[in-house]
Amino acid sequence: QVQLVESGGGLVEVGGSLRLSCAASGSIHRINAMGWYRQAPGKQRDLVATITSGGRQNYADSVKGRFTISRENAMNTVYLQMNNLKPEDTAVYYCNVNLPYYGMDYWGKGTLVTVSS
Repeated sequence: QVQLVESGGGLVEVGGSLRLSCAASGSIHRINAMGWYRQAPGKQRDLVATITSGGRQNYADSVKGRFTISRENAMNTVYLQMNNLKPEDTAVYYCNVNLPYYGMDYWGKGTLVTVSS
């Protein structure tokens, strides 16, 4: 059984910051890539940022320079530091981890980020 628990979402004003966390627990064995995706109302789920086990990062163009993804391997945790937030960043943010032992990705339940103008 694998569980992903996200935290850190909430309501913030334009230009503000939030830090999301996602901790994986259970029979994990090893984690490859970890990432964050988001889904705004009425839209599809899109990639925000990913980070490999070696620390290589990838970002959506819309968040480059504002968001930073990081991970703490000893804690099986991935973070997303979000700065200079904009109303278009409003969405439910989902954590994603790739577990090679199971040959599949696991998803968190999501955490809501609302940016008010």
